[in-house]
Formats: sequence, structure tokens, C-alpha cells
Amino acid sequence: MSFDISTPPDWTRSSVSKYCQVQLGKMLQSDPSGAEDELLPYLRAISISKSGGVDLSHQFTMWIKPHEKEKFLLKRNDVLVSEGGDAGRTAHFDTEGEYYFQNAINRVRSLDRNRVDSRYLFYWFTFLKLAGYVDLICNVATIAHFTAEKVKAAPFALPPRETQKRIAAFLDRKTAQIDGLIAKKRALLEHLVEKRQTIITQAVTKGLNPSAPIKDSGTDWLGHIPAHWEVKRLSFVSEVIDCKHRTPEYIDDGIPLVSTTEISPYVIDYNTKRQVSDDELAIMSEGGRQPRVGDVIYSRNASVGSAALVRDDRTICLGQDLCLVRPSVIHPEFLEHFLNSTACWVQLGSYLVGATFKRVNVDVIKKYLLPLPPPEEQMAIAEQVSVAIVKAEAIERKVSDSISVLSEYRSAVITSAVTGQIEGLK
Repeated sequence: MSFDISTPPDWTRSSVSKYCQVQLGKMLQSDPSGAEDELLPYLRAISISKSGGVDLSHQFTMWIKPHEKEKFLLKRNDVLVSEGGDAGRTAHFDTEGEYYFQNAINRVRSLDRNRVDSRYLFYWFTFLKLAGYVDLICNVATIAHFTAEKVKAAPFALPPRETQKRIAAFLDRKTAQIDGLIAKKRALLEHLVEKRQTIITQAVTKGLNPSAPIKDSGTDWLGHIPAHWEVKRLSFVSEVIDCKHRTPEYIDDGIPLVSTTEISPYVIDYNTKRQVSDDELAIMSEGGRQPRVGDVIYSRNASVGSAALVRDDRTICLGQDLCLVRPSVIHPEFLEHFLNSTACWVQLGSYLVGATFKRVNVDVIKKYLLPLPPPEEQMAIAEQVSVAIVKAEAIERKVSDSISVLSEYRSAVITSAVTGQIEGLK
């Protein structure tokens, strides 16, 4: 298995095990095994943040035996490498306090602090992840595991100590600058998404004419609406059809089955790997469950609350945890906008059930209240909101693309630095 790295000739090339001790964390112990066991804080894979720091917002504790404390105690300047999950994700431990670590983490500790700089070591493992080394040696087709043995065998390019310190200091500064820019871009993107959501909600609850006479809607969350509008239950303006509560047999080449995974606000992803036969489609479509143009597919679980209008006549099969909202006396696009509005999400939030996976029942969906303008106004609102969404998404894509460019630049800077390609750092 080849992983070629080009480094300056005066750098030492070896494996991690020559310069570092690698220790897999302790298996989770939920109960004490003796009177001397202590309940102590520990880190797990989720504690390793994407930014390379340690996330202590989640507090976890487990029982630890007295003779295990030294073995699994974390010390400042340890490097933490995720064993599973997002295998290879790395953090530099520079935290005060007593913390231990679970067996979802490998601890990498320099055998000689005078030979290996811990920040350089952190950036080296970050590079291995970015460069695809972890994916190369782990079986990513199933669940990747970057085991302690694989960590020990990982390649390690080690420059002189002073060079390590220069590289680490440079990357500390440079990545902080890039991360700051990315944070600002993400904040801007979040603001743009919120602004788009406000435009949608304002239009479907207040209309396009701010000077129109208003009246009390009779519901606190909706407030005032145009005086000539009505408030109706969803079941009054559409037919709500539940999915077939059945798991079909899948085939390699057939009719796409759309599930909650393929539904997001305004989008149906037809590139699903789950396909069914014509016979299965007939069974799954019994009772009017065949999606057709003008229907809105609404997610009841996982991507709960997401609504997407069927805009073309391609044949698809409705999967579990979805329902069809088939308009009768409401414009399909106006309905789609309302179901994706904050006004609808407020109602949804009060009805969600389930401790872990939130879901909403069809009987509840039928009871949703929505403001209903006259048909001509529904069409005008739907058209204007659709145009506004297209413009907003174009701006959001530009910001999102700039975040991707910055992230790629960050990766390139780390790679160049730890492989000796930046003059002045070698």
C-alpha cells in the first residue's frame, strides 16, 4: 500500500512508533467494580472537534480503577486521534484539569519532548487525515477504524526540532487567520439563510401588500393577517395521504424509492440507490399513494418538516415516514412555501414526539393551520417567493463556495508546511 511523501533530505523518515507512545483509550465502564473505583471525566470521539481542539461542552464520566488512572490520564500536549467514527480526526490536548479517554480515541504522546514538538505532531496527523492516508489504510467501505497498530505504523517525517517549532508556530497563526475568515463567512451564510426564511414566512403569512387592512388571526403564533384572508386547517385545503407502512423489496435496476433521506426543503433527490419493481410500486402506491405532479412530499421523520413539490412526471415510489399533501383548493407552490415556512415549523415543534428521533403523525399534520389568501393572491405570492429564493440561493452558493475555497487553502497550507515545501520554514 503506497503513500508517497516528498520531504527535504535532512528530515528523518520513520514510523510514528519510533518517536511516540500510542495508547488506545479505556473501554467504557458504566458501573464500579470495587469500592476504590472513581467516577471521573473522560473524552470520547465527539470531544475531538473539527477545528483540532477539544470540545468540553459535553461532559462524560465513567468508572476508573485506581491502577488504570496513570495509564489513561491525559496530559497537556498529548495528541488525540479518533479511532472510529470520523477516523483520524485529530486534536491537541492543551486543557487544564483531570481527564481520561475512552477507546474511541488513540492518545499519541512524544517519547522525547526535546525531539518531537507536540504541535508539529498534531499538524502531522492532521495532514495524514487531509491527504487521504487514513482512508487508504482503513476500510472506509464499512466502518473505518484507525487502530493503535495503524497509528503506530503511520509514516512520520521529522525535521529538526527548531524547524518543527517554526512550522507549528506558522500554522498556528495561519490556520487561526483562515479559521477566522471561515467563521465570518459561516456567520454571513447563517444570516442569509435566516433572511431567506423571513422572506418566505412574511409572504405566506402577511402577503405582499404591507398597507393591506389586517385582522387578528385568532392564533398567537400567527398574529395578524390581511383582513380578506382566512385561516384553514390543512385537511380543508388538501388531502393528506400517509405512506404505506411497509418495507418493500429492493432491486438493482428499477423505480426510485424516495425516503426521508431524499427530501429536504424544496428538493427531491432522485438519485437514490433504493429501487423497486413495478409490482412493488403497485403495492406501495395503493390508496392514491403514487406521487404526481402538484403533490407536496412531506417528511414525518428524520428530515421532519421538510416539504418538496413534485414538479415533473417521472415515476417514483413513496417510502416510509413520508406523506403526500395533495392540494385541492390551494396553489401547490403556495402550499410548498407555507410548509417550509417558520409559521409551519412553529406548529410542528409543538407536536413532535420521540426522545431521540423526532417525528410527527399524519393526524397532527392534517390539523395544521394556515393562512389562506384568494387564489390569485396565492399565485402572486408563490411566484414572488420563488424568484426571491432563487436570488437568495445564488448569493448563498457564492458564500458557500468561498468557504470551500478557504477550507481547501487551509488544507494546502498544512500539507505544504509539514512536508517542507514552504521556504523559510525548512
